Amino acid sequence: MSLGKRTAAECLGTFWLVFGGCGSALFAATAPTLLNVGIGWLGVAFAFGLTVLTMVYALGPVSGGHFNPAVTLGLTVGGRFPRRELPHYVLAQVAGAIVAAALLFVIAEGRPGFDVREGFAANGYGAHSPGGYGMGACLLAEIVLSFGFVFVVLGATDERAPKGFAGVAIGLALTLAHLVGIPITNTSVNPARSTGQALFVGGWAIGQLWLFWVAPFVGGVLAGLAYPMFTGARRRAAEPPAPERQVRASPSNVPPARVPTPG
Repeated sequence: MSLGKRTAAECLGTFWLVFGGCGSALFAATAPTLLNVGIGWLGVAFAFGLTVLTMVYALGPVSGGHFNPAVTLGLTVGGRFPRRELPHYVLAQVAGAIVAAALLFVIAEGRPGFDVREGFAANGYGAHSPGGYGMGACLLAEIVLSFGFVFVVLGATDERAPKGFAGVAIGLALTLAHLVGIPITNTSVNPARSTGQALFVGGWAIGQLWLFWVAPFVGGVLAGLAYPMFTGARRRAAEPPAPERQVRASPSNVPPARVPTPG
């Protein structure tokens, strides 16, 4: 599969993650239902998990289904992804997140009284943390949650893992990360997801965006280093090996045939 097709798949998959996950937070978290309640944080957590689960099966065969710069970095550190393709994947993921955020913004503006400064499902700490958690707590939470998520990705896609279940494990791992992290930071574990929303909120969201790049990257790197240590998995070459020179049969390297001697 060409790099162009793979990066296009990463762009589309990340678009779906942001549109579905952040869209559920914007439009359905507090929307009235038959019970006069929205889907709440539980529903938003499952929405994020479902976006990844569905796209892992839809586009995983094309690009590997990263949809997250921290995942791509963790796979690179773990020797499962070529270093030279890392920037291409990250740019495609960020682009997909920005397009999704733009469409969410256009839709949200259709509601009277919409104010993007209210948050727009952006990630934040301190006064912009849903639970009022400070910077240090948010940094630690994002590192731990990113580590756990990327570790599951590495395990679910290990060649020794049961085939066909990677999407389920990865989707549920992202759901779990959101169940823990939404009250703390709105849950990032994905720098692309954070970037798209922050660009439209501006101000404080841009000022705090650094944490949601640093923490997921630290968690991803730690997972990439730890997974082979914990599981004994041998690192696969990050760069495709050069073709080995094949030795052709020639009179100089073919052993001479034994000629029977008269008895």
